[in-house]
Amino acid sequence: QVQLVESGGGLVQAGGSLRLSCAASGRDFSLGWFRQAPGKEREFVAAIHWSGGVTRYADSLKGRFTISRDSAKNTVYLQMNSLKPEDTAVYYCAAGAWGMTPVEYTYWGQGTQVTVSS
Repeated sequence: QVQLVESGGGLVQAGGSLRLSCAASGRDFSLGWFRQAPGKEREFVAAIHWSGGVTRYADSLKGRFTISRDSAKNTVYLQMNSLKPEDTAVYYCAAGAWGMTPVEYTYWGQGTQVTVSS
C-alpha cells in the first residue's frame, strides 16, 4: 500500500507562486499531479517518471509549472508560478503508471486546496 501526503496549498494572489509537496511511501512508481475544480473533471497537470529523469506536462501549463523529485526524501514537488484564478482547484498527488489520465494511477493523496484570488 502506497501512502501519499500532500502539503503546500493555500491562498495566493494572481501572479504569485506556490510549491506543493507530496511525500510518498514506497518507491519505483511514477508520480503525477492532477487537479479538480468544482464542477469539472479531474485533469492532468504533470508527471515524473519513477527514474526521475523524464517529465511531462499538460500543454496549457508548460512554462508555468515545474515538477521535480527528491529521491532521497521520496518526495515530489510541483512549483507553480504566475498563478491565475483559473488554477484554483484541489490538487492531488498520485502514484502509478507513467500516464496522463487518472485511471493510470492507483494510489491517491487526500488533496490540497489551491485558491488564486484575482
